[in-house]
Amino acid sequence: MADTSIGTPAQLRDPNYTPPLHKAVPLGIQHVLAMFVSNVTPAIIVAGAAGFGFGSNSPDFPELLYLIQMSMLFAGIATLLQTITLGPVGAALPIVQGTSFAFLPIMIPLVAGKGVDGLAALFTGVIIGGIFHGLLGTVIGRIRFALPPLVTGLVVTMIGLALVKVGIQYAAGGVPAIGTPEYGSLLNWSAALVVILVTLGLKFFTRGMLSVSAVLLGLIAGYIYALMTGMLTLEAVSGSWSQAAGFALPQPFKYGVEFSAAAIIGFCLMSFVSAVETVGDVSGVTKGGAGREATEEEIAGATYADGIGTAMAGFFGAFPNTSFSQNVGLIAMTGVMSRHVVTCGAIFLIVCGLVPKVGAVIRTVPIEVLGGGVIVMFGMVVAAGVSMLSDVDWNRRNMVIFAISLSIGLGLQLEPGALQHMPDTARILLTSGLLPAALIAIVLNLVLPQDLAGEATEEVSGGMSGHGRGSLPHEDQA
Repeated sequence: MADTSIGTPAQLRDPNYTPPLHKAVPLGIQHVLAMFVSNVTPAIIVAGAAGFGFGSNSPDFPELLYLIQMSMLFAGIATLLQTITLGPVGAALPIVQGTSFAFLPIMIPLVAGKGVDGLAALFTGVIIGGIFHGLLGTVIGRIRFALPPLVTGLVVTMIGLALVKVGIQYAAGGVPAIGTPEYGSLLNWSAALVVILVTLGLKFFTRGMLSVSAVLLGLIAGYIYALMTGMLTLEAVSGSWSQAAGFALPQPFKYGVEFSAAAIIGFCLMSFVSAVETVGDVSGVTKGGAGREATEEEIAGATYADGIGTAMAGFFGAFPNTSFSQNVGLIAMTGVMSRHVVTCGAIFLIVCGLVPKVGAVIRTVPIEVLGGGVIVMFGMVVAAGVSMLSDVDWNRRNMVIFAISLSIGLGLQLEPGALQHMPDTARILLTSGLLPAALIAIVLNLVLPQDLAGEATEEVSGGMSGHGRGSLPHEDQA
């Protein structure tokens, strides 16, 4: 429900309205706290895949602190591009940017086992992919037809399915612990379960900011539990805090430059999906906050900001940025449409990104505790994909497209060894599972005829041809 003490109903629907500062600042911080955990999680996962993350005992482990720091800093800078704007760049709407989960299935195989050396190709790909993403702003309105709910729902579902394994591994003790007696111990799982139970309790039995920040508060509860059970010591926390600098600036090309066809192609292709996601978020913000449709200028500006924010992030060692969907629900809940409120949140993120001590504390979160939060977050990604698929008219044609795309994409993801004789570039792109599934779905959706006889699927569906009609008119209806 809108807080009318902040302004009149007309002011609350106005993106250009500036509430009193003493109310705008906490509201802005509320926006970024709702996405804080999701924003820094990709850095932790990529570092873990590369081999210098939690529990690795790698001499490069301190590099994780820099990656976390950059995730916060450039989420804040990209958010400022959306709220303050720079010429045509930015939507001039209360849109919160953050590190995107969508690119993780691409990034993980790019850096797997390569340590810090794998980051040069990754961040070069982020820069080029970001530039390409920005260019999509000129044509985004004309390519949306190629990405209907059948395709976007499949892609989001695949993103979640590619990542749920990570959550289980973290909850059990992390990849470095695999094969040891500690892996999967009751103590490890208890920490993850505390996070899950607290998150669920807050999400379902509270309202307002407590519900919106359920994952963050669940992680804090898990952190306290880890301190109480000895999984984490106060000495470790204070040591990490004292060793981190009080202020540090980002370093351009910190990890070097390396051109990788797999990285460039992967990031450019995923930009299409990220761009369409942003279009949906912009539409959700304008509908939920102002009760109107988004304009073409707002959609194009948001896409430009996505791309430029991502390119800037890659230049300094941060990951691709995209608009965060959590923000849509938060605006609908508060009823405050002011972009200047989100600007306050962006400044808070930038300050956190310039103070490594913040990242030093995040770095001490036990991997089992993080695993509990990741299980919830990545499970929600899958659920979001299924929700998108509920808008599909499940006729037999769409079932066949979905079946083939999912079978090949998920199959290659589960059995990467099947492509061991492929060139490295093709193998990295295909074993992500995400890209082959998306490309197959897009192509089949564009070229297959609309009508498919019922008997054409009965023979391969084992009598389970499906009768779901989605939320759209069914082809057999008058």
